[in-house]
Amino acid sequence: MGRRPKWCRPSSNGCYAMAGSAPSPEQSLMEIVAAARACRVCAAHLPLGPRPVLRAEEPARLMIIGQAPGTRVHESGVPWNDRSGERLRDWLAIPSETFYDAAKVAIVPMGFCYPGVDAKGGDKPPRPECAPLWHAPLRAALPQVRLTLLVGLYAQRHYLGKRRQKSLTETVRQWRDYLPEFLPLPHPSWRNTAWLKKNPWFESDLLPELRRRVAEQL
Repeated sequence: MGRRPKWCRPSSNGCYAMAGSAPSPEQSLMEIVAAARACRVCAAHLPLGPRPVLRAEEPARLMIIGQAPGTRVHESGVPWNDRSGERLRDWLAIPSETFYDAAKVAIVPMGFCYPGVDAKGGDKPPRPECAPLWHAPLRAALPQVRLTLLVGLYAQRHYLGKRRQKSLTETVRQWRDYLPEFLPLPHPSWRNTAWLKKNPWFESDLLPELRRRVAEQL
């Protein structure tokens, strides 16, 4: 067992971060990731139980922040291991071996665990406890990150705040306003195929710049 980071405290459900406290310089990214993977703070709300899915190593220069794992990702423990991931890798124009190299690409969703389905049969939003507890410590321990892709509405709400536009479409359309730190993207779900057809500027204008900047970081 590794040393528990000072900014974690034990609970009946495991180890979880104390909101508002930052890791000290001697705490490694490896410790933070291990603590996040052991987190059980919202276990009572997860229909399939906790299985935090994230990947990050200190040299990473590209960070991908999505929504939350689906059932397939929950089962495998591999982020973006589904059709949405296939489309996302196509958007980035990088092979799987690069995408899953944590020393190049940090993958940190807004919610680390599968949240379940809503009354309409779609995935529930990421659990609200997750990002406030873990994102700030993780980003602080990833000083080499130069570009963060905000995939979907939840990531854009959290990171852009009042800077985002009134809709996801307009936020993505104004992608130049958030560079060089952030680049907002729609979710690559195949349910969004109609959105892509309605917004041809995404493929003609944004994708070439996305691929150029991703290649630059890798």
